Amino acid sequence: MQRLQNKVSLITGAAQGIGLATALKFASEGAIVIVCDIRQSAIDEAVRQCQALGAQAAGYVMDVTQRDRVDAVVGQVREQFGRIDVLVNNAGITQDARLQKMTLEQFDRVIDVNLRGVFHCAQAVTDSMVAQGSGVILNASSVVGIYGNFGQTNYAATKFGVIGFTKTWSRELGPKGIRVNAVAPGFVTTPILATIPENVLKEMEHRVPLKRLGRPEEIANVYAFLASDEASYINGAVIEVSGGMTV
Repeated sequence: MQRLQNKVSLITGAAQGIGLATALKFASEGAIVIVCDIRQSAIDEAVRQCQALGAQAAGYVMDVTQRDRVDAVVGQVREQFGRIDVLVNNAGITQDARLQKMTLEQFDRVIDVNLRGVFHCAQAVTDSMVAQGSGVILNASSVVGIYGNFGQTNYAATKFGVIGFTKTWSRELGPKGIRVNAVAPGFVTTPILATIPENVLKEMEHRVPLKRLGRPEEIANVYAFLASDEASYINGAVIEVSGGMTV
C-alpha cells in the first residue's frame, strides 16, 4: 500500500533540489502531485518525471509572492481534483550578506519569498482543508532557523519565522483535523549550495557527525512520512534533519 495514495499534494519550489526530490517521493508513494515553481520548462520536466513513476501530476507556474496567482492556482487545483490534502511550503531563496553589508532589497526579497510566500500558500489552502476536515501543511525551516548563521540575517529570520507559523497554526488548525509541522534540514547538496567554495563545503561536512552533506531524498523521505497517516499524531513539531550537525 502506497502511503500517500491519491492525496492531492501541492509542492512549492518543486522543480529542483529538495522540492523536486519531494515531488518524486510523493509520486512514488501514490500522491497526485501538483508541481509549482517559477520556470515552465523545469515544471514540465518535473511533471514528466512524476508521471514516469506512475503518478498523476500537474504543473503550474506560481510565484509564491504573488497572492493573486497563488489563489488562482489553488482554485484551479480544487476545481480539477476536488480537494487539497497536503501543502509542502518548500520554495525559498538565499541572498546572503553580513548585517553591515546587507541591502534593503536583499532583506525584503528573502522575507517576501521565504516568509510571506509561506503565509500566502497556507492561507490559500486552509479554507479547503477546514471544509474537508483534514489536511497537512509542511513548512521548510532550517537549522539556520534554530541556531542562526553568519551572513544570513534575512534567511535566519524567515526560518525562525516559519517555526513560529508552524507552532501557531498547529494550535489553530489542529482542532479542525489539520496537522502542521516543519522540517529543519542541515546542509543539503542542492543548487542553493552551488555558489559555495569547495573548501567551505569540506568544512561544512567536517562539522557533521555523519561526515557528509545530506541528500535531497533524505529530506523528501521525512516530508513523505509527515504527510502520511503514519504521522497522524505529530503536530506542531520541528524535525531537524541534519546528520547531527547541531549536537
